[in-house]
Amino acid sequence: MTKIIFMGTPDFSVPILDGLIESGYDVLAVVTQPDRAVGRKKEIKMTPVKVAALRHNLPVYQPEKISDSAEMAELLTLNADLIVTAAFGQFLPEKLLNSVKHAINIHASLLPKYRGGAPVHYAIINGDTETGVTIMEMVKKMDAGDMISQRGIPITDADTVGTMFDKLSLVGRELLLETLPDYLAGKLQPVSQAETQVTFSPNITPEQERVDWQQPARDIFNQVRGMSPWPVAHTTWQNARFKLHNVALVDGEGTSGSVIEKTKKSLLVATGKGAISLITVQPAGKPKMPIQDFLNGLGKNIKIGDKFE
Repeated sequence: MTKIIFMGTPDFSVPILDGLIESGYDVLAVVTQPDRAVGRKKEIKMTPVKVAALRHNLPVYQPEKISDSAEMAELLTLNADLIVTAAFGQFLPEKLLNSVKHAINIHASLLPKYRGGAPVHYAIINGDTETGVTIMEMVKKMDAGDMISQRGIPITDADTVGTMFDKLSLVGRELLLETLPDYLAGKLQPVSQAETQVTFSPNITPEQERVDWQQPARDIFNQVRGMSPWPVAHTTWQNARFKLHNVALVDGEGTSGSVIEKTKKSLLVATGKGAISLITVQPAGKPKMPIQDFLNGLGKNIKIGDKFE
């Protein structure tokens, strides 16, 4: 039986871990990021992968940095055959990679496009109509290993980062379980990535979260979807951050960032080309809310011509 060390952190990783266990693989240990304080109350929260691992009664390791850690020293003694990573969030040292026969990663893009930490975000922000999952061999260079298998799925206008991660997680699980038997038996020949086609998807910066109302409505629509539910695109209203969780494309024109139509249940804002309707918003210091709740409360005095900066 193949002995596996699994490494992952967010919800994306959980179905993949569950799939390995349910398929009879011997998962010796699970490595995930440390528990973090989250929310306004700064409550310590376990990672989704840790929750799943404890549900399966598996040993859990949570090094702040895995390189040269006590946790890594213990992992080296397990004599695993395979390391599987899925959105773990840390680079693996060569010593650990070299300690197993195989080390593979489930990456949420159609490599060589979108190497890096935010491939799903960029796929949606850039208006791509397709993304997918690549299973590749791990090397020291980020997401640069030879590709073992790959599967694409469409991106629709209804998709956000959240919905795509849910879909890609299931695609990754099924693709991994289909790929592993032939790969471990030496029946699959990994293919190198075409370096001339490589693009990158670094983590989203605070500057990228800000909406530029001079951009076309389609670009803003993609930006909002490509940052929902995290890190969330924002604009400025009354000199404070105003988050946009959900918007829709609509017809209309006017000065960029200005309100061009208001009803009891809708608010339309002009862009550089076209307009968007605000659907779910979050004023500074408040929970996210439907636009009608905002218009009935904090936004009741907004009028045609007012501008979001």
